[in-house]
Amino acid sequence: MPVRSDLRPNTWEFETEPLVKPTGFREYDARWWFGHPGSDKAPEINLYGIQALGLGLGTLIHELGVEPKIVTGHDFRSYSQGVKQALEVGLMQAGIEVHDIGLSLSPMAYFAQFDLDIPAVAMVTASHNSNGWTGVKMGVERPLTFGPDEMGRLKQIVLREEFAPRAGGSYVRETGVFERYIADVAGKTRLSRPIKVVAACGNGTAGAFAPKALRAIGAEVIELDCELDHSFPRYNPNPEDMKMLHAVADAVREHGAEVGLAFDGDGDRCGVVDNEGEEIFADKVGLMLARDLSASHENAVFVVDVKSTGLYAIDPVLERNGAKTDYWKTGHSYIKRRSHELGALAGFEKSGHFFMRPPIGRGYDDGLVAARAILEMLDRAGDQTMADLKRALPVSHGSPTMSPACPDEVKYDVVERIVKAFEEKKKAGTPVAGRAIADINTVNGVRFTLADGAWGLVRASSNTPNLVVVVESPNSREDMKAVFTEIEAELKQHPEVGAFDQKV
Repeated sequence: MPVRSDLRPNTWEFETEPLVKPTGFREYDARWWFGHPGSDKAPEINLYGIQALGLGLGTLIHELGVEPKIVTGHDFRSYSQGVKQALEVGLMQAGIEVHDIGLSLSPMAYFAQFDLDIPAVAMVTASHNSNGWTGVKMGVERPLTFGPDEMGRLKQIVLREEFAPRAGGSYVRETGVFERYIADVAGKTRLSRPIKVVAACGNGTAGAFAPKALRAIGAEVIELDCELDHSFPRYNPNPEDMKMLHAVADAVREHGAEVGLAFDGDGDRCGVVDNEGEEIFADKVGLMLARDLSASHENAVFVVDVKSTGLYAIDPVLERNGAKTDYWKTGHSYIKRRSHELGALAGFEKSGHFFMRPPIGRGYDDGLVAARAILEMLDRAGDQTMADLKRALPVSHGSPTMSPACPDEVKYDVVERIVKAFEEKKKAGTPVAGRAIADINTVNGVRFTLADGAWGLVRASSNTPNLVVVVESPNSREDMKAVFTEIEAELKQHPEVGAFDQKV
């Protein structure tokens, strides 16, 4: 049966033929609009398409010479279990032994690879995407997940129907992984005092996990939106979303908490609000953690993504501790892999992915392990509060991550043109916000740095039909806005770019 990209819903073909929209294959995972009751947006994949994806993934596993066993899990959405089961049918068609751990966070699925000694993983989740989206995070080499090469080959197998069905597929329903995962997250950590923390989960899957893990290390937990509700009645569980962070800030002030922690839909990210109810962007939290960890780990290396603050490169504490920082491509798969390659102690993304490597973690992104590290840092800080630790950092004025709309089909071409535009500005000496461009980093879109250290970034989102824009200035908020204005003016030259979700 051919894989289609143009099936109309509510037709007989939709229930008999596989639908897979090509743009759902992203740089390091896969995401499609699956649809939900009441939506008038056409689905991009159906259950037969998911089954084809499973058969393609199983084919790739054999092609890569990996032991034909895989861990599967799903997040808490009304359709996720059904999507996972369709995926499992395809995997078993390919001769794969499926080990289903049930409702899960993405990091719990990664943990299960170690716990069950299984090389491959397929986690059904759309993370923080709105209700109606689905997706799969995949890997065959723990603790790493697929990058562009594996995703490109998987796309080719599925869309060209280069499937290789074989006998030997089977199914195992695993139990007890949840309890072992919570125990593993807590580890040997026992806080010296019951730090009061607001744990916010946006009614996403993390609500079943985060409060238990935090209490296991001795925290006093105030639960906020921890009841599982796949309609996400208050806001999407996204720790970069200011609506979620503002709700956490209100709860911190109301309860007199020492810190607020916000977890995304599949629990691999963590956002932070300090004791005064102020949000701390994750790149600054990473810098705080790097300061803390480098004090007890000599010659520590940290990997950060290109959206992150420039302070890592000039921070006097990191310099004094002998720590080094590597700026790399944005994306959980990229930072995870780069951290592994460099033997880094940790990797940090501005989006809230924290990759704690041995001896702190196992190398994958886990919002709960990050939360534990943050509480351990606060415990070691003595009389210093979270706000004190933040104020001890060098001053900078950074923006949230902003996401102007841009269709998946054209976003990479648009970014290529924007890269060339800023390269030409640098070559010609054209001032940006009144200063020359001193440096350009094109490892992931374009990050231009001005003569005084202010910088701006434009790149294509790996997961959604958007661009990504971030700006920072060491001078003032007004100067940060001036740099943003220059970027906004450039984006207006490209009609494919639509409205921003938020602005500075």
